[in-house]
Amino acid sequence: MSQDALNGDCAPFAARLLAAVPLDPTSADAPLVPHWSGRRLLVQRGDTELVVRDLDGPETEVRFPAPWPRRYGSVAVSPAGDVAVFAGVHALRAVDRTGAVRWELRHGCWSAAECAEAHASFSEYAADDDHGHADSGSAAFSSDGKLLWAHVRGHAGDDINEEWLIIDPADGTVLTRAETMTVGSASAHFPHPDPAYMGLTVAEGEEDSPVLWGHWDGATFTVRRFAEEVLLAVSPTGEHFLTTDPGQWTLYLHRAEDGTELRRLDADEAVPPPSGAADDRARWDHEGAFPYDELAVVGTESSARDPRHWLVDRRTMTVRGRIVYPFPISGAPRSAGEGAWYSISEDRTTLHLWSLPQPEC
Repeated sequence: MSQDALNGDCAPFAARLLAAVPLDPTSADAPLVPHWSGRRLLVQRGDTELVVRDLDGPETEVRFPAPWPRRYGSVAVSPAGDVAVFAGVHALRAVDRTGAVRWELRHGCWSAAECAEAHASFSEYAADDDHGHADSGSAAFSSDGKLLWAHVRGHAGDDINEEWLIIDPADGTVLTRAETMTVGSASAHFPHPDPAYMGLTVAEGEEDSPVLWGHWDGATFTVRRFAEEVLLAVSPTGEHFLTTDPGQWTLYLHRAEDGTELRRLDADEAVPPPSGAADDRARWDHEGAFPYDELAVVGTESSARDPRHWLVDRRTMTVRGRIVYPFPISGAPRSAGEGAWYSISEDRTTLHLWSLPQPEC
């Protein structure tokens, strides 16, 4: 039986198009789809504004004025879509829909040029090329919107000191913090259905990229570290999360409660090698989706003209088949919450939201 076929009486693994959203690639980054239980937003960052659209409710669109151009950091949006936190080179800044600043929390400079300045404003380095190519942290809201988790650089003089903060998003109060013991160039957060948990991947280079799995019970901040792993996605119930290694050879399934590795799946044993490629070994993508508790969607060859997306059964950590799309897609599958994942067209003008017509098969 081919990888595109199905076991038993199920129909082919054809993905169903749920929504297509037009984008403007000339003035904005590729879109993101932050999601929480029952809530899914489309977020697109431009140089002067942030556009937020509700993908599940009325077709409302909110535009937040941006405090600095898009190359200076990242952004997080609250589940309600009413607050945006810009994680910049020198500060976290929370703004409402009018652009009014709710609070600002300054931190160490992310410049790759070893800048030890405690900047008070973006204007201090706006014309400096080194700061224009700075490293960056990230931030994300908890599933209930009552906590903000942020990866920042601390004030430590010439020494690089990075921290993971948990913040009250109402006023910017730091509730707790932990050193990450990283020297990151970028990072990404992965919210969990339980607001007490959060995942964080810190990019430190090709050979190292730890996953930090955080838990805060209101008193104790516990961080588990998984060396040389990249976090792909968290399951809808939050019982499991999926990672790969920086070399992209293996998928690892972890239990979220304590981080225990339950199963693994090697790419070169699970899927056929790519055809016509100089490197004939299959590698998992650094992005993936966990749209169903029993099923994950993981890609290979995301940079190829014909990337392959695979349905992985969490219960056995086996590939059930290749996903068939109604037209050619590009890039890796990305998480879009329960029952869905998304892809972005090659020209970045369209976002496609997908689901399986028969996920139980």
